[in-house]
Amino acid sequence: MLVDIAFWFFAVLIIGSALVVVLSRNMIYAVFALLFTFFGVAGIYVLLNADFLAVTQIMIYIGGILVLLIFGIMLTSNVTGVDIKSGQTGKIQMFFAGLISLFSIIFLVYIATTTNWKVSNGSDQSIMTTIDSIGKELLTNYLLAFESASVLLLIAIIGAALIARRK
Repeated sequence: MLVDIAFWFFAVLIIGSALVVVLSRNMIYAVFALLFTFFGVAGIYVLLNADFLAVTQIMIYIGGILVLLIFGIMLTSNVTGVDIKSGQTGKIQMFFAGLISLFSIIFLVYIATTTNWKVSNGSDQSIMTTIDSIGKELLTNYLLAFESASVLLLIAIIGAALIARRK
């Protein structure tokens, strides 16, 4: 029951924020809507017990690519159509943001109080994350592909540094 509610919450979050990304005329709004889309996808990964993919989604897409997009927009010199308004604007948006925040807090408190959390003392081997199996596979069965990818990335970094240095 709780997993179904969480799934539908993340599904509506992903679809709604993806629509804002596609239909928004303002780049800042689109980038922040993309933030919520990435968080929703990470939430779906958590529901699928793909903890490695969820953390990777947050670290790479939100921590790297989204920050790069924000800095790219902020540092662009030819920004047109910037409206700076003051006064009574934004009350409806603030109301909906507050309402969503209130429901999110209530939902998180409900999850925290009703979930039977399994606590590990460190010696329990029944809790196996996907990180363990991915690490074992990368360093046993797929070692050649893993090392080839690392050498290819090293060559790409050196090439990018040489191209940037020439100018």
